[in-house]
Amino acid sequence: MGKRQASESLEELIAADSPASKRARVDEAEDSEPVNGNSASNGHLMSPRPEDREKLDILGAAEEEHAELEEAGATPEVALDEDEEESAVAAPQRQQAPVEGYTDLYLDTINRNVLDFDFEKLCSVTLSNINVYACLVCGKYYQGRGPKSQAYFHALEEGHHVYVNMETKKVYVLPEGYEVKSKSLDDIKFVVDPRLTRNEVARLDKEQKTAWDLSGRKYIPGFVGMNNIKANDYFNVIIHALAHVVPLRNFSMLEDISSRPQLAQRFSILVRKIWNPRAFKAHVSPHELLQEIALRSSKRFTLTAQSDPVEFLSWFLNNLHLSLGGSKTKPGSSIIQRVFQGTLKIESQQITARADAGDRLRFEDAAVQTELSRYLILTLDLPPAPLFQDALDKNIIPQVPLTAILSKYDGLRAQERLNTRVRYRLLHPLPPYLLFHIKRFSRNKFVAERNPTIVTFPVRSLDMSPYVEPNPSLYPPGEPIWYDLVANITHEAVRTRDDSVEGEQESKVWRVQLRDRSREEWWEVQDLFVERERAETLFTKESYVQVWERRRGVGGNTNSKGKGKA
Repeated sequence: MGKRQASESLEELIAADSPASKRARVDEAEDSEPVNGNSASNGHLMSPRPEDREKLDILGAAEEEHAELEEAGATPEVALDEDEEESAVAAPQRQQAPVEGYTDLYLDTINRNVLDFDFEKLCSVTLSNINVYACLVCGKYYQGRGPKSQAYFHALEEGHHVYVNMETKKVYVLPEGYEVKSKSLDDIKFVVDPRLTRNEVARLDKEQKTAWDLSGRKYIPGFVGMNNIKANDYFNVIIHALAHVVPLRNFSMLEDISSRPQLAQRFSILVRKIWNPRAFKAHVSPHELLQEIALRSSKRFTLTAQSDPVEFLSWFLNNLHLSLGGSKTKPGSSIIQRVFQGTLKIESQQITARADAGDRLRFEDAAVQTELSRYLILTLDLPPAPLFQDALDKNIIPQVPLTAILSKYDGLRAQERLNTRVRYRLLHPLPPYLLFHIKRFSRNKFVAERNPTIVTFPVRSLDMSPYVEPNPSLYPPGEPIWYDLVANITHEAVRTRDDSVEGEQESKVWRVQLRDRSREEWWEVQDLFVERERAETLFTKESYVQVWERRRGVGGNTNSKGKGKA
């Protein structure tokens, strides 16, 4: 069978459709001449394909059209900064002031019932205490108000727009960022940091004032409940007692101590909140001061474990004295020492004995050594509790008058301390306020014991002159020195049953009884409970710490006669 002749030769087909080899293409590009003085390629690139030439023509036409519009002035010139070129999203625009007619925008979303400014000022996200804002809608703390701050994010996510700066007390709307200056927010700013004028502070003990919180509950400023977070009732009673010491209270409410350490600042804020006549709630929380105390005391005093009120009082007074600029060596260098510090004379005599010729033990009188010591708290020792029961098989609860245990400081009765006989005597001038510690608890290697002896005392007119060494240059001899009771901290032992090996445990409950000077009434405060108390029955409980105020007039470093004012 013969072969069919091809219609086209193989050379013609290769020349029409087959691409050139790689080497042939490179050689062709090298031999090509430049066009218009410019090289058509860089020696390694191919010339554009026909379909690509069409695209290049479209782009070139667009450039020509843009050039024509530019010559006609129809296209504006827009200058872009480098930051705007890099960032696809522009920064949000902040407002310096609200739009006219919208000055009260978002203020109706404020919920005063959830606002509680007693807790430590820490951001709820970052736990930072720098530049903290409080959300006035939900009450939470957030840091900052810039476009990348936690408060800004909270405003966008939750729709809460009103915030107050906890330091400057300025109110802002976020995310817009402008400040709100409205009289309707003055009550919130006052609750954040209560400030009373000198005239208002001077009338605290003269005018009978009653206030109501947001829930309509009535309370008396200065006699409010204090939150027991877990086991900080020992702290609550001490703070309540110190808040009713008039010179210390007035100093904390009027003096500017913003440059002092945090311990003094937080105590001042807590005292002002106790006496706040426009509070949102009828109680306060000591959380902020407790956190600072736990930090300063290396967790010796915390809100989760019980402590002794006297140990805390001693530690707190000394550290508050240093925080207020007091000296460790110079007396009277702070308000603490000027109010509570007095001088005590201590006479000590060593007990020595030797056997004589008849092998009898003979005591010899040694030399008496005298020293002066300064005190903030006077310790009163109770007589030993009875070991046996009475005829009715009931435990006897003994009673002892306050003047009997105060005889420790009359300078006549000696007490034996190991091999030393000691006598104590108070010296003039007595401090404006006396702190008594009635020692009830003793501890040895085996057991801790409590003395349940009841101490009877007068509410007014305690004469301290028998226990002070006469000094005619400072005080006329024979004149009484009257003191009136201000606060009485009591202890109660409560037995609780648990599943431990011991069975029943004895827990301590602390209460404080406070005198209302404006009404001449007494109030008992236990955590959040405030109840009226009768002055005639104050001594029926186990007193532990007492605060006595020196009466003005007779016995008050003045020459006036007659009855003094409490």
